[in-house]
Amino acid sequence: MAAHGSKKVIYAALAGNSLIAVTKFGAAGYTGSSAMLSEAIHSVVDSGNQLLLLYGLKRSSRPADSRHPFGYSMEMYFWSFVVAIIIFAVGAGVSIYEGIQKLQHPHPVTNVIVNYVVLGAAMLFEALACTVAFKEFNKARGSMGFIEAVRRSKDPALFTVLFEDSAAMLGLIVAFAGIALGQWLDMPVLDAAASVVIGVILAVTAALLAYECKGLLIGEAADPEIVANIRQLAGSTPGIGRINELRTMHLGPQDILLNISLDFADRLNSSQVEEAISTLEQRIQAEHPDVKQVFIEAQSVRRHLESLTRDDPVPEPQG
Repeated sequence: MAAHGSKKVIYAALAGNSLIAVTKFGAAGYTGSSAMLSEAIHSVVDSGNQLLLLYGLKRSSRPADSRHPFGYSMEMYFWSFVVAIIIFAVGAGVSIYEGIQKLQHPHPVTNVIVNYVVLGAAMLFEALACTVAFKEFNKARGSMGFIEAVRRSKDPALFTVLFEDSAAMLGLIVAFAGIALGQWLDMPVLDAAASVVIGVILAVTAALLAYECKGLLIGEAADPEIVANIRQLAGSTPGIGRINELRTMHLGPQDILLNISLDFADRLNSSQVEEAISTLEQRIQAEHPDVKQVFIEAQSVRRHLESLTRDDPVPEPQG
């Protein structure tokens, strides 16, 4: 997923959430609905999160310098993790607190029709934002299943907005149901219960986002297809006898670090080894433009195995 696709999704979500938040706060203040207030807070949190994601995209695009020789691409992962924390601490925390307060002191919702109109408009805006997010996500996932695509995605901006929009739509449905059932059954407590449920939805969303972002921050390998193709390219390059080791790590959604140890044919001289390395690097970056950092090490199989043995931890004495 290219950066412009991520920005398109974020801008669509930001526009929708900003408009919805103002309307929801007005409806919550006018009707006294706890569920509507939780939804308003939810929209404000989402709007703030989208601004953070845009900031992260801008920061991650800075060129490498002496302090950060591999660039700033991982800033996108950091700010996505911050978004997950904010959803949990602010969105989920305030919604659950508000719901518990109203559960202890329930009061009927007034002018319920206002809530229905606002929730209906919010659903329309969210549906439009979700459509944009799903279209961009489907372009990236190809033939993969939804869950597999999320797990393998290296673009947190995209799946963060996707998660947020899905949680927002689910929250709107819960708020609508809580207000409607509370009115129909004359049970104001159901409006407060809906606020708690919305908070739980946000907490689960935040936990999923934090889990996905944690893997990216720690360092995830490139897709297996990319790794397999690089192996094929190395194996078919003249002069390369064996691949000792191949490691990849995503520094950003479109920034892959590659470290590969190769055993070259014994008959090659230093100039031929240099030529083989240059040829392989050009072939890799021609087929995989996201592989921006390539480090190729010339090492015999015996030396490589010896280095692995030296790196093994010394076992603790027994007995």
